[in-house]
Amino acid sequence: MADTGEAVHRVLIIGSGPAGWTAAIYAARANLNPVVYAGVPKQDPAPILPGGQLMLTTEVENYPGFPDGVTGPEMMAKFQQQAERFGTQVVGEDIESCDFSQRPFVLKTSGGESVQAHAVIIATGATANWIGLENEMRLARSGGGVSACAVCDGALPMFRDQPLAVVGGGDSAMEEASYLAKFASTVYIIHRRDQLRASKTMQDRVLNNDKCEVLWNKIPVDVLGDEKITAVVLKDTQTGEQTEQPVKGLFVAIGHTPSTKFLADSGVDLDDKGYVVLPVAHRSMTNIEGVFAAGDVADSEYRQAISAAGMGCKAAIDAERWLADAGLE
Repeated sequence: MADTGEAVHRVLIIGSGPAGWTAAIYAARANLNPVVYAGVPKQDPAPILPGGQLMLTTEVENYPGFPDGVTGPEMMAKFQQQAERFGTQVVGEDIESCDFSQRPFVLKTSGGESVQAHAVIIATGATANWIGLENEMRLARSGGGVSACAVCDGALPMFRDQPLAVVGGGDSAMEEASYLAKFASTVYIIHRRDQLRASKTMQDRVLNNDKCEVLWNKIPVDVLGDEKITAVVLKDTQTGEQTEQPVKGLFVAIGHTPSTKFLADSGVDLDDKGYVVLPVAHRSMTNIEGVFAAGDVADSEYRQAISAAGMGCKAAIDAERWLADAGLE
């Protein structure tokens, strides 16, 4: 058993999005005195902020309990306040590595310290892959019509009956385009090649939709608009010609990257895309006893605030039960 002379946390939560804060609320109310390592802002190349993807979301209209909507940052601030109300300790640092081979577990912080914990909940989320254009990120941060989640934002009034664009050619892009077609006047699918990567079923769903149009062999090189997007500048990958496509919304659907680099050599099982593997369906346990995962870091399917919060609840309850069974509660 490791012994650094420091107190051992019963529950240490890594991440400060909906999953992490919900886990903290439940763990704190169970008198487990959780500590949340909330992370630090970074640029990678798009901004990654404590609070997760919602920190880049200006209007959240699909989370129950907010009938008039709420901004993502405001929602995460309320989550944190609720967790702190019940005694959650919050540390504004990253966890950079984990040693789960010894008990208590030993984790290294970005501040250069070692901390110990009996149970760990991984809730570091997944980051949307952005194109990396300066105006793309500016308008995404300001609510100017650039988004990485059609299900989150596509039904907003600003996008209804307007021409919209989706960047990507995989299943996720086809799902985004199909969803947006319910609200948009036209959905342009911007794809760098002359054929889609999506499954045949997903392709057919989009190609047979009169509202959807694929712009083949095109890549976005700029996003136009001051407060709101007005057009996307496209470059033809074969001729190099640049054209402007007027749109009122741009949805980037080129995948997500789970935030699991710090788990290298930790022993936690990851799938081929880097997501934490949960061996038992609908539970939060990883392959290591006492280590749990919640939210988008272990969910490549739904990626919604409410589903992440639900997973955070399960992780805290699973951790509480595991600690009790182990005589560590």
